[in-house]
Amino acid sequence: MEEVVYPNEITYKKQLEAATARGERWSIPPIMEEMKRQAKSAGLWNLFLPESEEYGAGLTNLEYAPLCEIMGKSPIAPEVFNCNAPDTGNMEVLVRYGTEEQKERWLKPLLEGEIRSCFAMTEPDVASSDATNIRGRIERDGDEYVINARKWWITGAGDPRCEICIFMGKTDPEAPRHEQQSMILIPMDTPGVQVERTLPVFGYDDAPHGHAEITFKDVRVPKENILWEEGKGFAIAQGRLGPGRIHHCMRLIGVAERALELMCERVKAREPFGKPLSEQGVIQEWIADSRIEIEQARLLTLKAAYMMDVVGNKAARSEISQIKVVAPNVALRVLDRAIQAHGGAGVSEDFPLAYFWAASRTLRLADGPDEVHRATIARLELRRHS
Repeated sequence: MEEVVYPNEITYKKQLEAATARGERWSIPPIMEEMKRQAKSAGLWNLFLPESEEYGAGLTNLEYAPLCEIMGKSPIAPEVFNCNAPDTGNMEVLVRYGTEEQKERWLKPLLEGEIRSCFAMTEPDVASSDATNIRGRIERDGDEYVINARKWWITGAGDPRCEICIFMGKTDPEAPRHEQQSMILIPMDTPGVQVERTLPVFGYDDAPHGHAEITFKDVRVPKENILWEEGKGFAIAQGRLGPGRIHHCMRLIGVAERALELMCERVKAREPFGKPLSEQGVIQEWIADSRIEIEQARLLTLKAAYMMDVVGNKAARSEISQIKVVAPNVALRVLDRAIQAHGGAGVSEDFPLAYFWAASRTLRLADGPDEVHRATIARLELRRHS
């Protein structure tokens, strides 16, 4: 991070700006592939797969947590180590539920960092905080499945290397509520797959990866592309989102740490009204509160990771939901203080704070909004007392 990633953040930004000037904004800055080669040669690669020495580093969730936090301190770092969403979650799905043919075709190039992927679940026409509301259809027709849907907030779909989409849709509207959905693999070059637009987040387009709205019109794929089997989509989603949620939280702790570092540097260097900002009582309160909140959030993250390792994702549901509420809110509070300490510079693009704030605010919605997680926590807590 110190020798390669941080020094190249500006290089990455400048290369992307140069590509934009050439009309090639959705292209990959060359420095990214160079950093990936360095990370791979150093053995810092695919660190995220828990206890999977066949495909990853063989680390537990607890062992991965501090590494993921460190990567979270830079917007570009997760991809450098092939530990970036949504590829991590998609690779975990393929490891757990993919056939040998699916692993050979899609998992291996993802593990090598040769291609990218996306995950299509959210729909604009339904309340997608309830995944059972999904209307997109996956219908069997002989040896094929036909897919029709409109999906949005499909992260990574703007990336020119994005070759495969894991699609969640409804196969049997008459089945029990949590067995109506299935997941299926759709190559992005399949006829009928149309990227309608990329969606900015608080003005940031997140190029070259982006978040897309896609229509799937009479898209046909072989029946062998189904994941696990029909009716297992909701179960796969729960298995996928558990690790994904905690990875977001790990990275958010890193975001908060980076914000606190920047705040401390700034207040020591600025002297309004005759003395450094760092000597102002209110500023010292901001720093103290930030350190306290970060440590609390980190401990809860580590507890959730430990429970996932020891008792499994399902038994750790409450802790995963707890940290999914806590981490984004802590990061936002620390970022807000850091922005305030930076003054006008804090809302500019000269510092990463404004971008970090936009991304962190989005994570109060992604992988389930705060309100759904609070309801889960309360329901599980009440169950303990019944």
